[in-house]
Amino acid sequence: MPPTVRDADLERIVRAEHHDPFEVLGCHVVKLGRKKACAVRAFDPTAVAITVVPRDGAERVPMERLHDEGFFEAVFPDRKQVFDYELELRWGDGTAAVTPDPYRFLPVLGELDLQLLGEGNHRESYEKLGAHLRTVDGVTGVHFAVWAPTASRVSVVGDFNNWDGRRHPLRVVGGSGIWELFVPGLRQGERYKYEIRSGAGETFPKADPHAYYSETRPGNASVVWDIDGFEWGDADWLAARGAWDPLRAPISIYEVHLGSWMRVPEEDNRWLSYDELAERLVEYVVRLGYTHVELLPITEHPLDKSWGYQCTGYFAPTSRFGTPQQLMGLVYALHRSGVGVILDWVPAHFPRDAHGLGRFDGTALYEHEDPRKGEHQDWGTYIFNYGRNEVRNFLTSSALFWLRKYHIDGLRVDAVASMLYLDYSREEGQWIPNEHGGRENLEAIEFLKEVNTLTHGDQPGTMVLAEESTAFPGVSKPVHEGGLGFTFKWNMGWMHDTLAYIGEDPIHRRYHHDKLSFGMLYAFSENFVLPISHDEVVHMKGSMIAKMPGDRWQQFANLRAYYGFQWTMPGKKLLFMGQEFGQFDEWNDHLSLDWNLLQYGKHQGLQDYVAALNRVYRDHPALHRQDASWEGFQWLSVDDAENSVLGYLRRAEDPADHLVVLCNFTPVPREQYVFGVPEAVTYREVINSDAEIYGGSNMGNLGRVEARPEPAGDWSASIRVTLPPLSVVILQPDR
Repeated sequence: MPPTVRDADLERIVRAEHHDPFEVLGCHVVKLGRKKACAVRAFDPTAVAITVVPRDGAERVPMERLHDEGFFEAVFPDRKQVFDYELELRWGDGTAAVTPDPYRFLPVLGELDLQLLGEGNHRESYEKLGAHLRTVDGVTGVHFAVWAPTASRVSVVGDFNNWDGRRHPLRVVGGSGIWELFVPGLRQGERYKYEIRSGAGETFPKADPHAYYSETRPGNASVVWDIDGFEWGDADWLAARGAWDPLRAPISIYEVHLGSWMRVPEEDNRWLSYDELAERLVEYVVRLGYTHVELLPITEHPLDKSWGYQCTGYFAPTSRFGTPQQLMGLVYALHRSGVGVILDWVPAHFPRDAHGLGRFDGTALYEHEDPRKGEHQDWGTYIFNYGRNEVRNFLTSSALFWLRKYHIDGLRVDAVASMLYLDYSREEGQWIPNEHGGRENLEAIEFLKEVNTLTHGDQPGTMVLAEESTAFPGVSKPVHEGGLGFTFKWNMGWMHDTLAYIGEDPIHRRYHHDKLSFGMLYAFSENFVLPISHDEVVHMKGSMIAKMPGDRWQQFANLRAYYGFQWTMPGKKLLFMGQEFGQFDEWNDHLSLDWNLLQYGKHQGLQDYVAALNRVYRDHPALHRQDASWEGFQWLSVDDAENSVLGYLRRAEDPADHLVVLCNFTPVPREQYVFGVPEAVTYREVINSDAEIYGGSNMGNLGRVEARPEPAGDWSASIRVTLPPLSVVILQPDR
């Protein structure tokens, strides 16, 4: 029987240059003279023989080898229509296997999916693109789909085909730029990549942008994985989350880098697994009273020696600590213990690693072509093209994915300032103005509004937090009111000013007193988080305790006072791991925190003090209910720079429900110091940072202060108190 395939098509299949292998491979109706027939064609360079096995029980037909590289064909002159069949492959070692032919299956993706993906409106792109275990026509296998619009050929390669890009080329579906293939017989755990041939003829492998899982470095292949089926039991948590108001709730965040929080030195200094963290980390944050943990990026990334902000897997949790289900177990364990989970999410930029998103199909697909818009010069990374529908869809789907599939309670968006401005960290001539001639990145701004609108609408009660360091207006203002729609903004100005103040020798603080009070001039312009973050304890900045002036006693007293100030000022709280017990060294990617320090009294005292601050913060509505309003704050004393003393009120909605906060930022005790207060009642000491149990000198007011009906300043009553050295004291009306 003469071959029915054209030589040119055969050669393009053998050389892996055909843009649509389904035009050649599989079962086709052909002409034999004037009559219709069917031809089945297959390509497998490892097979010595292939036989067609019709599924209707008809006679098996050996295929003819048409090319030495492994192109086979069998012609069925008596069949007039495409029919169902399998292929029996035989190899040189005498083994054989019967398998369905990938090239006999119809496309899996439907027209609606392709339309929504092209419009940028497919909120579940992760369900359609990527690698998914599916049953098609009663056959189990994996469906692969990837967006690569300018590629001339895309193949899926893996252990299952000896990483040979000739064996499983995908088809492009219409004009969508999406390539797909269903490969029967594949199971969970298969490693794979896409081998892409660009329009210019270059061939290179890429990890799957929508992969759910990846192999552990130094490998970077994607891994077929089913993330469904985890038995969540946190319905009550999710329901309560949907009803809460984060602006009026206590939010105290423990910022964690999982790879260096705690290691196992006796086992080659290995990381803790997600399962181990579900025990140790959960117990720890509960004991210290935090309401949330923030996980520095656990999306897959290539470099251990990093925070994880150069992300290569926007739908894959890093495999360093375990499987996707084990991460779900960690989140569930935190929810069971009453702790929320915030995930660092990085839509601002992505790395140049060869297996990643950069130049994905040989062109600037996810990034801008022009480096003036498409590259971060400082970081050596690419910038997403937010104006492209498919890119925007990729990122919005990623945001929703973590909230939906992993029950994450909030996203902290990194480097928002770099997204908002086209001239971010650029000199004149290194950036392109927007269509109005301005410096704002209008496409990024619209993208951020879209993300915040989608996440808040789709998952009520979840938060999106912006790490944003400029004066861009309305970052945490609702989108419908003209803002960007974030729930909270990190108050980077407050962090910068107060750290500069607390780092001064106390004798000089009188000259910098305004650094403590300046933040109140704009404290309610946004919904703020007061962060002491990872960025402050890396790159030779030293740890928090190392920033404090004075001898060892004064360093700890300074730090306790500073944390007391942070916990009592308006705004939610964030503290990076290790700073809660006075870690001496700055962050190190390959070492655990110095947990051995807790054997020493001052370190244990500081940890106990942070736990006490969290308890007071959660138990007293005055410290959190009106964080976003002047109604919740009032100065008692703000201008005593000479003595470095501050006093202020924090209030709940009921003015009678208030706390008095007194701060002394010098090592000199202040006795008989007078503050005006609202009422002539007894004030009970709630917490004193100088208490002996926290490592202090135990100076104070014996636990209570009697207010007298003697006016002071604008107040009708007053108290005379002893302010311990380097201290914060919180008082409550004793009713």
